[in-house]
Amino acid sequence: MTIKEFFKADRYAVFSGIELLEVEPGRAKTKMEIRDMHLNAGNVVQGGAIFTLADLAFAAAVNAYGNLAMSVETSIRYFKGVGSGTLYAEAKIVHLHKKLATFEVVVANEKEELIALFTATAYRKEVVLPFS
Repeated sequence: MTIKEFFKADRYAVFSGIELLEVEPGRAKTKMEIRDMHLNAGNVVQGGAIFTLADLAFAAAVNAYGNLAMSVETSIRYFKGVGSGTLYAEAKIVHLHKKLATFEVVVANEKEELIALFTATAYRKEVVLPFS
C-alpha cells in the first residue's frame, strides 16, 4: 500500500472532492475544484471546506514519515473569499521532533492568490503505518 492509497480511506476528504496530488515526508499538496456544495450562504467557499483541504495536506505530510500522527493543535487564518475555480494547499514542515511536528500550510487559488494560512502541530505516535 502507498501513502496515497492509505489516504483514499479518508472518507470525509474524498467526499469533499479533495485530491492528494503530491506527498513525501514533510511535504504534501492537495487540490479541490470548487463546487456548489463547497459554497456557504454568501456564495464563497465555506471555511470548513478550506480547513479540510489544508488538514489533508498536513495529515499526509506528517504521516508520510511512517508513524501515525494526530493533530494536537491547529489554527487557520482566512485572507480572501473565493467562490469559483480551484484551491490548492501546500504543507511544509517547520519543525520536526521525535514526538511533535509542526507544519505550515498555504492555501492558494489557481492564480496563486493567498486564501488562507493553516498551522498545525501533531503528536507522533509509535504506531507504524501500513505503507511503503
